[in-house]
Amino acid sequence: MKTTHKRALAAFLVLTVPVFAGTVQAWGDIGHRIVAELAWRQLDPSAKAEVERLLKADGSDSLADVASWPDHLRNDPDQKELGKATAKLHYMDFVDGKCVYVKPVDCKDDECVVGGLEKYVAILGDRHKSNAERAEALKFVVHFVGDVHQPLHAGNRDDKGGNDYQVQFDGKGSNLHKVWDSSMLYTRDLPWPAYTDRLAAEGPVALPKPIPPLDNPYAQWAEESCSIVAANGFYPDNHKVDDAYVAKYLPVAETRLRLAGKRLADLLNHTLD
Repeated sequence: MKTTHKRALAAFLVLTVPVFAGTVQAWGDIGHRIVAELAWRQLDPSAKAEVERLLKADGSDSLADVASWPDHLRNDPDQKELGKATAKLHYMDFVDGKCVYVKPVDCKDDECVVGGLEKYVAILGDRHKSNAERAEALKFVVHFVGDVHQPLHAGNRDDKGGNDYQVQFDGKGSNLHKVWDSSMLYTRDLPWPAYTDRLAAEGPVALPKPIPPLDNPYAQWAEESCSIVAANGFYPDNHKVDDAYVAKYLPVAETRLRLAGKRLADLLNHTLD
């Protein structure tokens, strides 16, 4: 992707789509599918046609079907090395704990979800790349947009994105990351297509205002996630995720899913135009 196009993309996303260590998943399969399907429904015809073409070249059926693909690479003997090489691109840790993105410390050598998005959006938008390269980039972009909107994939604590924070949920032992990945979403007792319909029926999501002085939309999305994690009450003091916690934070999780879907659609519309 040319430098001028990268700058234009950054400006576009900032104006129209404001912006844990270890091998962990974000949202789980249900959340990633919801984000992908919400985005699919908001694609322009030209972008949708290009997505379909790339998916067909990849042998895939739908955007939702490939949304969790990066999480399964390390379990695939043929893709294990790619999974290992991209493992750090699923998340980031705010080192100073203040949720202020400082690239040299928060994304050293571009090995964080912000760097992952920058890398694969550039490949996706490069028409000189092969269909295989661009299809692979598409799958990473879909997944990483979902990842960066899961609050615990851009946290400010040294607890492996909540994996080390043990909680009781529904009478069973768990951890806070798993609760946010999927456990809270499952309390709706809806399959992902019906869940997507429910969220889509809420209408257009209100986009947060840009956070100055950032000119990197992906970093802004990470800062938003971090601010949720840093708020009082996000980590339950008694290590118990009760009905009151779910009532408070399930709408927050659903808003993040809706934002991710909208932003992914706008990103693909712009990149594939």
